[in-house]
Amino acid sequence: MFTGIIEALGSVADLKLRDGEWRLRIHSSALDFTDVQLGDSIAVNGCCLTVTQFANHHFDADVSNETMQHTTLQSLKPGSKVNLEKALTPNKRLGGHIVSGHVDGVGELLAMRPDGASIRMDFRAPAELARYIAQKGSICIDGTSLTVNTVDGATFSVNIIPHTQQETIIQNYRPGQKVNLEVDLIARYLERLMQGDAAAQGKEEAGKLTQTLLAENGFM
Repeated sequence: MFTGIIEALGSVADLKLRDGEWRLRIHSSALDFTDVQLGDSIAVNGCCLTVTQFANHHFDADVSNETMQHTTLQSLKPGSKVNLEKALTPNKRLGGHIVSGHVDGVGELLAMRPDGASIRMDFRAPAELARYIAQKGSICIDGTSLTVNTVDGATFSVNIIPHTQQETIIQNYRPGQKVNLEVDLIARYLERLMQGDAAAQGKEEAGKLTQTLLAENGFM
């Protein structure tokens, strides 16, 4: 688990296909490696990856074809900047929100404009994720925990304060940028719970939000 509070920036040192899967090496002189162990989880642009090797200022991780196909990691190349966060520990402040490091889909930055010292950014999410994005709720963009300001269909806006601009790869975003999105974990589980027994009947039945279902769960 993660918090969505970026600890350090890193850069891609190497990305190679080995034995049918990808090996990624991330270099960072800012990330504290003193407590890192083999098998630990580190989020790279919001993707939870397992440390397979590490040294003073870099670590390696294997990336499955599934992850490459469904995240923006497929667009990384040597020199690409990335957001890094080590996994949550019991004594760590939960300053953002509960983040799993499991990317739900890829979104796109539509527009950006100044808003005082901040920057207002408009993103479009995949249509199937729109129902999980709520005004004043939380969303994770490339591993960064952000508050949703407005929602209009599958389009939503966030406000990027100066600190976040300086400490994350968001400073390099331009319209058209593809980003990893992770929606609020609680919203996903709430939807599943509301499906009740229908959740065991397959996707077609489980996806139906009916008046009967709402009444059975106390919403009518």
